[in-house]
Amino acid sequence: MRIFITGASGWIGSAVTDELLAAGHEITGLARSDSSAATLEAKGVRVLRGDLDDFTSLRAGTDEADAVIHLANKHDFDNPAISNAAERAAVGALGKALAGSGRTLLVASGMPGAPGRPGREDDPSPFHGPDAPRGGSENLALEFVTKGVRVVIPRFAPTVHGAGDHGFIASLVAIARERGVSGYVDDGSNRWPAVHVSDAARLVALGLDADSGTVLHAVGEEGVPTREIAEAIGRGLGVPAQSIAADAAATHFGWIGAFFGRDLPATSAATQQVLGWSPTGPTLADDLASGAYFR
Repeated sequence: MRIFITGASGWIGSAVTDELLAAGHEITGLARSDSSAATLEAKGVRVLRGDLDDFTSLRAGTDEADAVIHLANKHDFDNPAISNAAERAAVGALGKALAGSGRTLLVASGMPGAPGRPGREDDPSPFHGPDAPRGGSENLALEFVTKGVRVVIPRFAPTVHGAGDHGFIASLVAIARERGVSGYVDDGSNRWPAVHVSDAARLVALGLDADSGTVLHAVGEEGVPTREIAEAIGRGLGVPAQSIAADAAATHFGWIGAFFGRDLPATSAATQQVLGWSPTGPTLADDLASGAYFR
């Protein structure tokens, strides 16, 4: 299969690319920088230069592909409106390019949350419109189901962890190192689901065969209490774990404080049944205990 991947050199995208190459697929990866292009070329990936704002490149990659996997995001947490607008525009461009073709579009999304219980795959995303998180791209993508596009939505746990991770957990480690304490919000009972990057990559590969309109949860652990995360980071750095009041979270943590204070448990039971997928990689605690985040 010929597959076009945005974010092919990113944290999740690199693992997905490796998984699909090993399965014999032909990969074209969107590359914004020379370094990303070189990394992809070294793997045997065909490189298409461009970024999320370059609709000509997005269309070119889509036109030659049997399936499109959209994993890229600007992740400008200081200017979320920019990231949200770019995400929505890119998903809209990919959907329009695929309309009427019956081809597959996988669009990465996040956990919407379900107050009082673990989130499920059948929970609709509450995010609509350009001003919503991710520009409401999950719901926008699903609109293309009725326009002849085979849409699949993999929702990723807040922490997709593993050696080399530079995402949320790495950010929390950097903050703890700078502050001299490993913080958690209030009593730290709020939970984050987690998944190892290898499990997330296998899920995406299997998701290429999922039915149109399917929502998948890349979740290995339903919910790790954030106090346990902070304590593990504290042990790794040799600093104390400490409660941070909710009204001081933004000052202590910066942009990540709003995320780290949320209770976002989620299940992947339906995903495991639909795909025959089960997480087998290390847990978040395993990865934190290995020292990979502290080197």
